[in-house]
Amino acid sequence: MAGEVIKALHTGISVRDMDEAVAWYDKWLGFKPVYDMGYVPPLKAHLFFIEDKNGYQIELFKYDDPKPTPAERLTPNSDLQTCGTKHLALAIDDADAFKEKFLAEGGTIAHEVAMGADHVLFVLDPSGTIIELIQQPK
Repeated sequence: MAGEVIKALHTGISVRDMDEAVAWYDKWLGFKPVYDMGYVPPLKAHLFFIEDKNGYQIELFKYDDPKPTPAERLTPNSDLQTCGTKHLALAIDDADAFKEKFLAEGGTIAHEVAMGADHVLFVLDPSGTIIELIQQPK
């Protein structure tokens, strides 16, 4: 069929600090630096692509004057009530091990829930973006 979606390419995420974001996504989620587009004048933003081991990419944007994440967007259940993109969901092999290390190093877990047999953690990146981590039964 013509005009058919072939595959997902990337998700765009705005960040406060590019270096901090690139390091955080690498350390906690395994996304490696792929391509630094540098500063893009028409956007007034620095763009940087990172990629996971499966080839999925995140496009990070660092604007000249980033706006902070509104408080209601930091809590998954209240954020879900606002129309628009909500979060990026990633599979994780051991939610308890991730949680222990993440909290020990000062990470923020916005919400934790069991959804059926899945163990779900909603974590915040340094700019307040919600990332959902799901451990599914083996």
